[in-house]
Amino acid sequence: MPLDIAVDVKAPTPPYEQIRAQVAAYVADGSLRAGDRLPTMRALAADLGVATGTVGRAYAELEAAGLVTSRRRTGTVVADGPARPTVSDDGVRRAAAALVEQARAAGLDGDTVLALVRAAWTRPVRRPEPADGARPVTAGGGPSAAGTARTGR
Repeated sequence: MPLDIAVDVKAPTPPYEQIRAQVAAYVADGSLRAGDRLPTMRALAADLGVATGTVGRAYAELEAAGLVTSRRRTGTVVADGPARPTVSDDGVRRAAAALVEQARAAGLDGDTVLALVRAAWTRPVRRPEPADGARPVTAGGGPSAAGTARTGR
């Protein structure tokens, strides 16, 4: 399945984060499944007009999050692993729609709302500590706005 990845060079979000968030969203919504290959770093960088290191950083963060694995012979592929949550939850969709409605009524622009959501998303999730002493989980990134440079890969 070709990926529609975009980078907005004018956005306050760094290009590597835009790439990471979009790939993570494709994994979350099931558009990318375990074993699917991602474009090579060089090919994606050339398509988006960014440095290879920019794509490399995005892929490294995806790997650190357990969403992809990188192998010399097979490239970067979506990782096998536990079922990932999907974005089809009706409650989340309703909450997102309500947020957009409130933001528009308050006169906020899309970039501001996305920045607020991104800041909320990256705050640690506070959960009671389990009896076995395991550490609480912290939240990661999310989808970001599309922009000027696009790829069909």
